[in-house]
Order: sequence, then C-alpha cells, then structure tokens
Amino acid sequence: MQFIEYIRHLDKHLADAATQYGVLVYAIVAGIIFAETAVVIFPFLPGDSLLFAVGIVAANEANNISIPGMFILLMAAAIGGNVVNYWIGKFFGERAFRNPKAKVLNQKNLDKTHEFFENYGGKAIIITRFVPVVRALAPFVAGMGAMTFGRFMIYNVISAVAWVGVCMFAGIFLGGIPIVKERFELAILGLVVLSVAPIAWEWYMHKKRAKTKAQSASTSE
Repeated sequence: MQFIEYIRHLDKHLADAATQYGVLVYAIVAGIIFAETAVVIFPFLPGDSLLFAVGIVAANEANNISIPGMFILLMAAAIGGNVVNYWIGKFFGERAFRNPKAKVLNQKNLDKTHEFFENYGGKAIIITRFVPVVRALAPFVAGMGAMTFGRFMIYNVISAVAWVGVCMFAGIFLGGIPIVKERFELAILGLVVLSVAPIAWEWYMHKKRAKTKAQSASTSE
C-alpha cells in the first residue's frame, strides 16, 4: 500500500526521487506514463500532474534531468501505452461482438462505433489525452471499434506530442507561478472543454440531419 501511495503522489516528491534514484527516475516516470495510458484499470496513476512536475524538476539544473531526453522518453511511453491499449481493445472487441443475438455488443453497434472513430476519432484521441481516466478509455474503444490502425497511429503520435509537450513545458516555463501550479489541472480541463465544444456541436448537427433525413424518407413513403 505504501508503494502504491508513493507512486500515486510521485508528482509531489519527484525532486526527492530524482536525488534518491538518479537516472532511474527516467524509467520510473516513463513506466507510470506508459501504464496510465496502456491499461484502463490504472486511472489512479498521476498523468497531467506528473508531467507538469517533471517540467518543474527538469527546469532546475541541480536535478540533472535532461529536458530533451525526458521529453522524448515520455512521448515514446505515451505512444506505446496507447498502442498496447488499442490492441487490447481490438482483441476483446473481436470476441465481444461475435454474438449476433447480443443486444448491445452486436455488429450494428460495432459498425456505428467504427464509423464514429473514422469520422471523429482523430479529434477524440487528441482531446481525451488531456482528460484523466478517459484518455485510457479512448484507445481501448478505438481498438474495440476497429478504427483503422494507421489512422489511429497518426493521431496517437500527435496527441502524445501535444500532451507531453503542453504539460511538461508548462511546468518548465510556468511552474514557478503559484496560481498555475495550484490550478494546473483546472486549466487543462478548461482547455479540453473549449476543444470538445466544436466536436459536440458537429456531432449534434450530424444526428439532427440524420433524423431529419429519416423523417423525410418516412414521409415520402
């Protein structure tokens, strides 16, 4: 339990960890980021706050953390985590949707999920990177919904670069400002809400047009 609590709150004592473990802190942080994005059952692991803390600690030269090296390593961990999560979702999706008599996990709903991720999945993969818990669900559902892997990888890489870059470099350049340090996750949430709004509106209009089209077809018959 103490180990789990230590990992959960690593962002709060990362500077001490860097002093205590030296270069091993690279592997520790990368492992946490990988696990948090690769497995749906690990939502308790720190994500945004850990990346932000990495930026703060790396900005202090006394901690001997390479900013470019840590950035590349964490970006790779975030990409790799999503890839594993995608294939886990694909593995379970292919089996879960096999039953033609299932009411929820049937081929029709699978097709709808696939269509959604092909049309809006790129934006969803990018935006959900900044939302705790949901970022672990998005690649899993993308795999389950059979989103094309090549298309998934494009947005997976973009989202990893954006997520690690925004959070880590916010810590480097803004970590010394108390209000940013204390309210960082709220600021990220606000950014996500603003980003999601256009997608939500587009999805709503798509459903509305589809409903109108269906009603028109029914009337013409």
